[in-house]
Amino acid sequence: MDVSVSVTGVNMYGAPVDLSFKHISSLADCWKEEPNSGLRPIKRNSEMKYLSRSLRLNNNNITDLCDLQRPVSHFLAEPSQLAWLDLAFNKISHIDEVLCELRELRVLYLHGNSICILSEVDRLGVLPHLHTVTLHGNVIETNKAYRNRVISALPQLKTMDFSAVTHQERLLAKIWHHKGGRSGKETL
Repeated sequence: MDVSVSVTGVNMYGAPVDLSFKHISSLADCWKEEPNSGLRPIKRNSEMKYLSRSLRLNNNNITDLCDLQRPVSHFLAEPSQLAWLDLAFNKISHIDEVLCELRELRVLYLHGNSICILSEVDRLGVLPHLHTVTLHGNVIETNKAYRNRVISALPQLKTMDFSAVTHQERLLAKIWHHKGGRSGKETL
């Protein structure tokens, strides 16, 4: 993981509630887990919920996101303010609609999963503040239209796969979109 991105995420959104490397396969049951301790303790409110806008669920065995609201609501004092979500290195095969309910989400890591339908990225277009996304290491990355499609679907992106989205890439994605690039092969 890129340290500068981690530090930025920590500074902007508080130290993350870290449930990484916990062998979690079901989000419905992860409330039983105790978060990993980090370099600095995360403050809690009177209900013992964490005062953080960041949640790390990376490096687990998660296949389905339908119960994502459970851990978000269980661990975070203000679940509607979740801004940074790390789901990298799981077994996620679909971009679930539940991600679209996270209206304050700004950073989303989905790299190293099993997403194979490129058009599912379009769902993330409803997130008004999403500026950073990672999707590399998924089957969709092998599609030759991968980067154009993602930039076209998420025009507010500043960073994709830990690489800045350039002005020229935005223009090329726009041209690609207008030439009907979306009608190409979606799954591999």
